[in-house]
Amino acid sequence: MPMHQIVSREDWLAARKAHLVHEKAVTRELDRLAAERRALPWVRVEQDYVFEGASGRQGLAELFGGNSQLFIYHFMFGPDWQQGCPSCSFLADHIDGANLHLKHHDVSVVVSSRAPWAKIAAFKQRMGWDFTWVSSYGSDFNFDYQVSFTDEDKAQNRAYYNFTTGDYLFDEMPGVSVFCKDVSGLVYHTYSAYARGGDILLGAHHFLDMTPKGRNEDRTMDWVRHHDRYEAMLPQDCCGGDGEARDPVTEMRRSEMQHQDPPR
Repeated sequence: MPMHQIVSREDWLAARKAHLVHEKAVTRELDRLAAERRALPWVRVEQDYVFEGASGRQGLAELFGGNSQLFIYHFMFGPDWQQGCPSCSFLADHIDGANLHLKHHDVSVVVSSRAPWAKIAAFKQRMGWDFTWVSSYGSDFNFDYQVSFTDEDKAQNRAYYNFTTGDYLFDEMPGVSVFCKDVSGLVYHTYSAYARGGDILLGAHHFLDMTPKGRNEDRTMDWVRHHDRYEAMLPQDCCGGDGEARDPVTEMRRSEMQHQDPPR
């Protein structure tokens, strides 16, 4: 625990009010950002993607259920992996609580991965999640929305991710995509975010950011495990191996933090 200056209640209140000015400025800027996001143009989805899940085979339009808005989390779980990514699992742990409300507010939340449905179903049962999870295996969905990459990308060590072409990182990467369906049944792509763009969904981080120790990590998200693996704290990689810990999301976020512009 880092040492802190110990002051009177009055001095603490003065420091807290000064900090509140900064907090309010950030809150107002986030409100403006959200409004700008909602005002983005849309793209009509022409491709007829097919998914497999607990309800059998469904098209993208069917994933909306009775709502007009669809939020898809692209969960890193490749076809040959034995379990889902730990960092994606960390985010997924936040979905069911929010979904108690979102599904009643015209938003359907669906998780999508390229792993076959049988693997997804087994891992979902292990983790105790209730949200809808579907397999996009065999379709171009993950590739079209820039969260899965080809052998050619790997061979060239180049891939298009987070709206730019850069070094190939992994065959699967995280992201979110949002869609809207009009009264005639046409589907539109309204928004996508990648890399740290999904960090806003990590509610546990916001709890930690209010505590004296903060996130208390040597490397970004190095403490995160599947929620049923904290006691053992075994090293694990994204594919469920027993070697040195290798979480693609953790490594990506660490790299981004290292290459951020210096504070101004």
